[in-house]
Amino acid sequence: MAAQLPQNLTPKGLIQLLKSEKNLNSALSLFNSATRHPNYIHSPAVFHHILHRLSASADPKLLPSITRIVDLIRLQQCPCSEYTALSVLKIYSRNQMAEQAMEVFQKMKEVFGCEPGVRSYNCLMNAFVVSNQLSKAEVFSRHFRSMGVPPNLETLNILIKIACKKREFGKAREVIDDMWTRDLVPDVYSYGTLINGIAKSGDLNEAVEVFDEMLERGVRPDVMCYNILIDGFLKKGDYVGAKNMWERLTNDSCVYPNVVSYNIMISGLCKCGRLSEGLELWDRMRKNERKMDVYTYSALIHGLCKSGDIDGAERVYTAMAESKISPDSVVYNTMLNGLFSARRITKCFELWELMEKEGTRNVASFNIMMKGLFDNGDINEVNSVWELMKESGVAADSTSYGILVHGFCKNGYSNKSLQVLKTAEEKGSVLDAFAYSAMINGLCKESKLDEAVSVLKGMITGGCKPNAHVYNALINGFVGASKFEDAIRVFREMGSAHCSPTIVTYITLINGLCRAERFGEAYDLVKEMLEKGLKPDVITYSVLIKGLCLGRKVDMALNLWNRVISQGFKPDVQMHNILIHGLCSVGKTQHAVSLYLDMKYRNCAPNLVTHNTLMEGFYKEGDLPSASVIWARILRNGLQPDIISYNITLKGLCSCNRISAAILFLHYALINKVVPTVITWNILVRAVVHSGVPK
Repeated sequence: MAAQLPQNLTPKGLIQLLKSEKNLNSALSLFNSATRHPNYIHSPAVFHHILHRLSASADPKLLPSITRIVDLIRLQQCPCSEYTALSVLKIYSRNQMAEQAMEVFQKMKEVFGCEPGVRSYNCLMNAFVVSNQLSKAEVFSRHFRSMGVPPNLETLNILIKIACKKREFGKAREVIDDMWTRDLVPDVYSYGTLINGIAKSGDLNEAVEVFDEMLERGVRPDVMCYNILIDGFLKKGDYVGAKNMWERLTNDSCVYPNVVSYNIMISGLCKCGRLSEGLELWDRMRKNERKMDVYTYSALIHGLCKSGDIDGAERVYTAMAESKISPDSVVYNTMLNGLFSARRITKCFELWELMEKEGTRNVASFNIMMKGLFDNGDINEVNSVWELMKESGVAADSTSYGILVHGFCKNGYSNKSLQVLKTAEEKGSVLDAFAYSAMINGLCKESKLDEAVSVLKGMITGGCKPNAHVYNALINGFVGASKFEDAIRVFREMGSAHCSPTIVTYITLINGLCRAERFGEAYDLVKEMLEKGLKPDVITYSVLIKGLCLGRKVDMALNLWNRVISQGFKPDVQMHNILIHGLCSVGKTQHAVSLYLDMKYRNCAPNLVTHNTLMEGFYKEGDLPSASVIWARILRNGLQPDIISYNITLKGLCSCNRISAAILFLHYALINKVVPTVITWNILVRAVVHSGVPK
């Protein structure tokens, strides 16, 4: 409750009352009451006090009060100092209200009764920078000298900030070099601004160079300079660079790591997968009684949960509770997600109840809970949590609906999923592509293609633009139902909807067309893919080439092969084998041999299937010498002939009436413990019946 105003109120007395009122809103209420007090007029000191306090607040709700106070100063024609005007300029600058700051600056003499000095010029220039009006800031900086205002250190530091925001780091360094030639010696803020800009651009080596130059010129870095560099290295995954800067910080006798330093290091180590080192640093903090905050614990708990070490996360969580630092929603949600991942369902419910008691449940908490229960197959509990969410007044977001739709579909409740989707649409709730793609995918799996198409239409009508995942789900459904015309129609619609087909789109269609033996259309799609710079995987190429070969379109298969090879694709041994088999099947064994010999230049070792295929090709052509060479290569390459190898050889020899040689190979097979099959005996029996018993 604000203090009561005395009947004989004076400005000095009001200042004492305002100083004793620690709550800013109460102080403002007191100031407003004094404004209406009879026989009282505010003094410059009162205006300065209240505006100075307002300038320290970041609450945008207080901005209308600033305008009223400035109008009151104008109305009273109360002469104020530049310090008072600066408070107003700083408030507008912080809130990115450069135009309002400009108006105050231009009317400073009229409103406040004072001329703007270099601090006011700097404040307005910084207002342009904060509002990202960098060109205006640069133009304004050129007016300093023409207005007889010499720039000071703060002016040049703002110019460095402008150059860094524009990523003109060379220009920023020129400003610093120019400062050394004047009496304006750069300070730690000058260098810190440049180091921060360069580090955020990703050039940590140059940032360290500036840091070292700073030391060489006698400017001592503060802990923030170290923190910027350590954070930069860790964000790039450069553990060594971060470790070196950390050691330099701990060895610097003039600077000490603060809680931010430890938080950056612990969080970065966890993200780099160095959890043990992160825990070691945390234990050192505890031993040395270093100050910790909620982020220190949050970073460790997140890293441990992500790595699957839920026991470690619980240990840190317990230590957090013992240290009297209250976990926030982020910590609780991280723990809840980690416990679900570890399938500790009982503990999930215990934590969930605690979160209700602490009042920390938010939409993310409900989302984690529902997803975890879906993953555990507990649909009844999901329904309970969903109802509780609505009763608690927590507004569902797009993630909530996505989880519900996907979870119900995955667990076989597509009707329930569709109901959730329709309810969300009717309420005008936010739905994203994930929810729609999950719904379409679920309906397609149940062969409810008409309903899937209807969902897509509803999505477009509702103003949610379908992405590739949505279209891919529907295309996959049509392909699975062998409705290729519909699948191709949806594929073409993607282009007209300005949604480019992805590699998944093409592969889904190509594989489906190949299964349906529509190899010509599949081949055209592969060509289209390659023209767009998309690269199919080895399975897609293999399926298509195999299909073309089976359809005796070996020339098309060869064209495709040559095209993908020319684009740097490296086929595996299975893909080689498919094409070699295709070439041999149409009598192009010499071409197949060339392909076989090229394999070593592609670092792709032929396997037994490769040799068997070639050997069978030569026997079919009656080329026994070449077939014998391949057999020799099998043995020379350290491969063990299997029963297929022997059957190919036996059949080839028998077809050339070399039955004695065939029986000899059967003997080799038995010696090498290769068990003959029914096919083996059939080959020999037919040969003997046809040609007679060999002598």
